[in-house]
Amino acid sequence: MKVTLLAYTPEPEKIVAAAARLCYSAAGTEELLARLSPEEIRAFLYKLLAMGHQSPIEHVSFTFAVEGVSRALSHQMVRHRIASYSQKSQRYVREDNFQYIVPPSVQENPEALAIFEEQMQKIREAYRALRQLVHHEDARYVLPNACETKFVFTMNARSLYNFFRLRCCNRAQWEIRALAEAVCREVKKVAPTLFATAGPACVATGSCPEGALSCGQMQAVREKYENM
Repeated sequence: MKVTLLAYTPEPEKIVAAAARLCYSAAGTEELLARLSPEEIRAFLYKLLAMGHQSPIEHVSFTFAVEGVSRALSHQMVRHRIASYSQKSQRYVREDNFQYIVPPSVQENPEALAIFEEQMQKIREAYRALRQLVHHEDARYVLPNACETKFVFTMNARSLYNFFRLRCCNRAQWEIRALAEAVCREVKKVAPTLFATAGPACVATGSCPEGALSCGQMQAVREKYENM
C-alpha cells in the first residue's frame, strides 16, 4: 500500500481558526487572519476540539493518492459519501495480468495461499478468454475483489475525523484500517493541532462505543495515537 498526500488547503489550521473566530467577532476575515498568532491558533483549535464544534473544520480539505490496494477496500471507501473519488477504471484499463492483494490470514497459511493463488491464475485466464469473446467492459465482471486498484480521494477535515473514528478502530477490516492509519499519520504531519484528537472513537471521544465487542485495548490504542 502506498499513500501520498498530494495537496491540502494552505495553512489549514489558520483557516479553521479564522472561520471559527468569525462566528464570534465583528471583525472581517482579513483582519482576523492578520491578527491570529500561532499561539492563538493552537489555543483556539484545542478549544474547538474540546467543545466538539466541528463545522469550521469543513473549510479545509486534503487530497490523497492511494495505490496497491484491493477493490474490496475501494468498495468500503465509497461508503464515506462526503468525499470526492477518482479510481482506475476496469472498463477502460485492461486487466490481463492484474495484480492482487493477499490478506495476511491467507499469506500466513500455506494451504490457503495455494488455493488463493490458484484461483487468481484461473481468473486471469478466464478474463483473457472472455475478452476474446466479449468487450472487456463485460469481461471485467469475472474479476475478483482482490484485484489491485488505485484511486485519488479528497475529504474535508470533518469527514476525515469521521473516517478515522470508524476505520482506525481495531475492529475495522484490516486493509481499510491500514489505510486510515496511514492517512492519519499524513494529516498529523501538516496539521498536528487540528488533528490532535483524530483516531478511533476511543481516542476522539474518550470512550469505546463497541460495548461487548470492544477490543479491550483502549489505553494502548490511545497511547498509539498520542504518539503518532
